[in-house]
Amino acid sequence: MALPGGGTEEPEPHRDSERPLQLCNPNIAAMKEDILYHFSLSTSSHDLPAMFGDVKFVCVGGSPSRMSAFIQYVAAELGLGRPGEEYPNICAGTDRYAMFKAGPVLSVSHGMGIPSIAIMLHELLKLLFHARCSGVTAIRIGTSGGIGLEPGSVVITRQAVDACFRPEFEQLVLGRRVVRSTELDARLVRELARCAAHLDEFPTVVGNTMCTLDFYEGQGRLDGALCSYTEQDKQEYLRAAHAAGVRNIEMESSVFAAMCSACGLPAAVVCVTLLDRLRGDQIGSPHDVLAEYQQRPQRLVGHFIKKSLAGAAAPASRSRCQ
Repeated sequence: MALPGGGTEEPEPHRDSERPLQLCNPNIAAMKEDILYHFSLSTSSHDLPAMFGDVKFVCVGGSPSRMSAFIQYVAAELGLGRPGEEYPNICAGTDRYAMFKAGPVLSVSHGMGIPSIAIMLHELLKLLFHARCSGVTAIRIGTSGGIGLEPGSVVITRQAVDACFRPEFEQLVLGRRVVRSTELDARLVRELARCAAHLDEFPTVVGNTMCTLDFYEGQGRLDGALCSYTEQDKQEYLRAAHAAGVRNIEMESSVFAAMCSACGLPAAVVCVTLLDRLRGDQIGSPHDVLAEYQQRPQRLVGHFIKKSLAGAAAPASRSRCQ
């Protein structure tokens, strides 16, 4: 695949491997104990630096089973543990989220939609802060609906946009409208694009991702319990999204991009498309085909992590996925 923006490949500047994560909340420093309730962890009951201080890659996705499968896959890729080894759920004390760890990789489920992933991210960012992690990269891997792409295509998100195609995340805080940028780490996008080109296993594009508040009406589907628009209305909207650079639709990328950026955490979103929304609203591929599609972001991100760790001591001017 072509590099985003075209042109020749230039050396990447060196990423500061010791850059610590910063929280945007001065109240945390005054707390005697911080209970990460939805993870069933706390600063007083757990030695978070010992448990998580070596984390360099955090990968998040909706499903607990998918993130369990991912940690087993990436552990095998990195040569960690024994073949077929099971990795326990660190958050076994709660049924809200699941968390798995293999070496420097943390794999966490976030549920579906902005509210669910936002709660998880607040506690995940605090966890990384309390563990005194540095040089961490965060990547969301998941599924999405494509716009003008063949099912099974992987989209590396350039920027997350809202339903009006604006690169921003809006939230009401104390009754006031707060807007945060949803720009993702451009250098990380380029590195992932190079890795995809090196793998050359499935179609991959770099484009904008539209993040919606709903799966049905919010995404212009005609098959929900409510619908007040026509097929023509839907087609006009989706084609306008495509013209604005949108290549896929999901429900978590905007708050993920906004929160990671606010805390200085380089982040990326890599999602596979399960259908082309211009051709329909319901997924029609067989289960085994969908299962293979869902492995594609895992393979790309696993390849990126493996190459990143292998090239950590290489000269800064070399691309990680040459």
